[in-house]
Amino acid sequence: MNKKKIGIIALIIVMLSGVMMIFANGIKNKQVVEKHDGKLQIVVTSFPQYDFARAVAGDNADIQMLIKPGVETHSYEPTPDDIRKIQNSDLFIYNGGENDKWVDGILDSIDMSKTKTLKLEDCVNLIEEDETVGLEGVATHSHDHDHSHEDGEDHDHEDAEGHEGHEHSTTDIEYDEHVWTSPINAIKIVKEINTVLNQLDEKDADKFDANAKEYISEIEDIDSQIRDIVKNAKRKTLVFGDRFPFKYFVEEYGLDYKAAFPGCSDEMEPSAETVSYLVNFIRQENIPVVLYVELSSQKVANTLANETGVKTMCLNSAHNLSQQDFENGATYVSIMKENIKTLKAALQ
Repeated sequence: MNKKKIGIIALIIVMLSGVMMIFANGIKNKQVVEKHDGKLQIVVTSFPQYDFARAVAGDNADIQMLIKPGVETHSYEPTPDDIRKIQNSDLFIYNGGENDKWVDGILDSIDMSKTKTLKLEDCVNLIEEDETVGLEGVATHSHDHDHSHEDGEDHDHEDAEGHEGHEHSTTDIEYDEHVWTSPINAIKIVKEINTVLNQLDEKDADKFDANAKEYISEIEDIDSQIRDIVKNAKRKTLVFGDRFPFKYFVEEYGLDYKAAFPGCSDEMEPSAETVSYLVNFIRQENIPVVLYVELSSQKVANTLANETGVKTMCLNSAHNLSQQDFENGATYVSIMKENIKTLKAALQ
């Protein structure tokens, strides 16, 4: 083949490549247009916000979750692409608190004039981070059990500091960030998201209202079942061989707890005193279940179970979930339904 023919063939290849590139870009651009056409763009930091937004928005929004399933939420660092997603969104929902300290710096450094933000901590009454740890290293808390709610009672009570509504102290007090673990708080959050989406997309407000009403009804049913379990429980104490992200949960239902680590402590190994105390407590109080949280190594819980002969079960805080559970369509409600089974076994 002579050089002239080779040149012609090469030119044809280049031309075809250009045509294909234009065609591909056209398809890509079409996909982008279709994705954004008529839909709100919502970016959230983690699973709780994702699920509540999904439940209210339905098919009327594209929702992107920055912290992927199975990822440790406490060590997350945003990428430049994550920051771009936040800036280009219609609504950015984050939790606030220790895990989301990075958010404030980013929001201050980029143009957010076209993006509305919603912080979960602003939707509820906050409770101080519980750092009560005894000499044996056990995180513990007890109630007098004289303030349990009756069915139908208004649950929109004041927080531990006596604050009402969304006004929070600006002091250096550290608040527990796991606000969604209380179903009552989850209902408040869903209502706030409903309100914001109605403001952003008035034409679909009726859909958002209907979706929110349906999801709130499901959460109310969860709340009712939990109250019934606690009311008829043999005991009021939960034992965690793990971290303890359930402060809002136990406060809402008047439960006590013992935990190997306070809050979302970075500690990995409990002291010998901690293990000894928990083993003795489990035996003395005939505790039937040692609890652990989702995505945990279960190491401490297994140690306590092996020493006492009781079983271990997961009480899921819904902080994050596995990739498999996410792909299988797990929701806050489905997670809490599993928690009901666990709670019943732990308090029997």
